[in-house]
Amino acid sequence: MKKTVSTSNMKDRVYCILIALYALSFSITAYGDDIVQTYHNPVSKYSLPDPTVIRDANGYFYLYATEDTHNVPIYRSKDLVTWRYAGTAFTDATRPMDFVPKGSIWAPDINYVNGQYVLYYSKSEWGKTWECGIGVAVSDRPNGGFHDAHKLFISSEVGIENCIDPFFIQDDGRNYLFWGSFHDIYGVELTEDGLAVKDGCKPQKIAGGLIEATMIVKHNGFFYLVGSAGTCCEGAKSTYRLVVARSRNLFGPYVDRNGRSAISDNFSPLLNKSPEVYGPGHCSEFVQDDAGQTWVLYHGFQADNVDAGRVIYLDKVEWGSDGWPQIQGMRPSVEAEVPLFGEAAGIENAQRATTDNYMIHQMDGCNAYRIDSSDGSPFSWQLFSLSGCLINQGRSQSEAIVDTSMVERGMYIIRVSGGSGNWSEKIFRL
Repeated sequence: MKKTVSTSNMKDRVYCILIALYALSFSITAYGDDIVQTYHNPVSKYSLPDPTVIRDANGYFYLYATEDTHNVPIYRSKDLVTWRYAGTAFTDATRPMDFVPKGSIWAPDINYVNGQYVLYYSKSEWGKTWECGIGVAVSDRPNGGFHDAHKLFISSEVGIENCIDPFFIQDDGRNYLFWGSFHDIYGVELTEDGLAVKDGCKPQKIAGGLIEATMIVKHNGFFYLVGSAGTCCEGAKSTYRLVVARSRNLFGPYVDRNGRSAISDNFSPLLNKSPEVYGPGHCSEFVQDDAGQTWVLYHGFQADNVDAGRVIYLDKVEWGSDGWPQIQGMRPSVEAEVPLFGEAAGIENAQRATTDNYMIHQMDGCNAYRIDSSDGSPFSWQLFSLSGCLINQGRSQSEAIVDTSMVERGMYIIRVSGGSGNWSEKIFRL
């Protein structure tokens, strides 16, 4: 006898299939009681070359990049995966102009030194390898307001060609800066505040001319020098890739896995191109999630959208039994498990960002700040002096402009309150 299926049962089956497909679209897989969530690369499809990243006291990650967006773009994230525009490091009024006035700002490096955010940056015009140099600026907040920008040195002054791509590191309570781009890698000690080269200190060579974009990380008694070799900026023809060497000492000697010298241009491969990504390289600092896992951000070209520029990728770094860092398959991932934060990492009181609903941007060319509400909901704002005196206030929806032209130069606080939570941020009136 032929078995029949009722119309209602058939609709139920179709409905269940659609629900299942919908759930799969979120890339969440269940294993017993565990939920494993994944992300897809790239994590940002905006052109943000040469990323550098820092985590603030509130648990937010801030990413800075070469200025494909004028005045150095800043993006913010709670989880290293979803990035939201947070402003620019400089405005036209605060933009560094004391050297290479017509140059662009490349390869920033963000750090927190002695209670303030310190941004190192390259200033260069393409091809002018003796006129370029490295500068520094400071801010009391991570999403802009950098000021007091000044030159550290230029190539012609120190006799080192192509002084770009700065990287700051502290070791044994001292500050150091490393730099270089295909004309050898050098390092020098800085002052206690990190804002100048220490008197009497001379640059020391630590690696040859194979690489640029120095990043050094200390792990289990070794210093690992990660650099980028090849061509960075030729789209599908880019040969950029990450390579690594290591040393027991910060200033070397660095060697590859076979014990060969980095000064003689010997490095071991860390990350190569893939069918999906061309020219992956110029990585950020290694950062950790709340579960202690190590992650790295870097730029690359999407094979299916090269014209989008150098977009941002994220991958986990594993530490092998031999101590060397490794990225699975030595290729950018397409899909991978997300970093773990807060309760997902099994930590009840983990450092974490609590809200991402309000963003405060300094506006170009004027002493004004724009407040954005991510969900468009109403909010109130207040402008305070550092002593707590109320200077101005208002209410708005979606966005508001706070004019600070009536107050004297110095630090102030903007507080925002609404249905989505509260947010306070220090600002700097120029």
